[in-house]
Amino acid sequence: MGQTTPEDLDKSALRGEPSHVWRAGQERRLDMILKAAGHRLDGRVLVDGCGVGMYVNHLLPHASQVFGLDIELPRIRETFAYTPNVVNSVGENLPFANDSFELVLSHEVLEHVRDDAATIREIVRVLKPGGRLVLFCPNRGYPFETHGIYTRGRYHFGNIPLINYLPMPLRNKLAPHVRVYTQANLRRLFQGLPVKIIEKRIIFGAYDNIIHKKPKLGRFLRAFLYAVEKTPLQKFGLSHFWVVEKTH
Repeated sequence: MGQTTPEDLDKSALRGEPSHVWRAGQERRLDMILKAAGHRLDGRVLVDGCGVGMYVNHLLPHASQVFGLDIELPRIRETFAYTPNVVNSVGENLPFANDSFELVLSHEVLEHVRDDAATIREIVRVLKPGGRLVLFCPNRGYPFETHGIYTRGRYHFGNIPLINYLPMPLRNKLAPHVRVYTQANLRRLFQGLPVKIIEKRIIFGAYDNIIHKKPKLGRFLRAFLYAVEKTPLQKFGLSHFWVVEKTH
């Protein structure tokens, strides 16, 4: 493996780093996606921002037809190993007709796009009436910025504490490459669109890395935080999970 360059880090910061492994956290989210989708898996599914195709691959056994789309051509080439239905494009201008899909998955992608409002409008446009968007995106209430920060023009990778609690102008100066969302932020993105919110909650991560290094501690942390999701303290969770349905 070649040495990671500053350019590689900048690109990962801007676009996000896709999942290359499939573990308990991804499996849990897949189960949430399948339950939210229901009968819509009988139709066409789009993974908007598919990365290297992990969710495309794991949705294929459950869905009639799965499409992948990503801005990064090298990632598209990896997704092509799972399905030929992949497109190199951007979320703000989806190359699909109106009412094309029964289900769209946007998994930790919205925070990276150039225009999140345009991206949401495009997703709603390509959904069929009755179709659903399953959306995961970062929660501003989480105590860590998981995408790293920039200081003095240099990118610093890692989970940085309390960045998201700063006033937004300062927070955005340190993390200009990625957004975080409150529930109010997300509601504004859907204002005026022909949709209804089916489900919205905040979830914690699975902490697979901690479990790998310290199994007992990691499993305790996971069980504890999954229980916290059922309380008002979910507001400190890692990600928003929204299910949004296009109305007739």
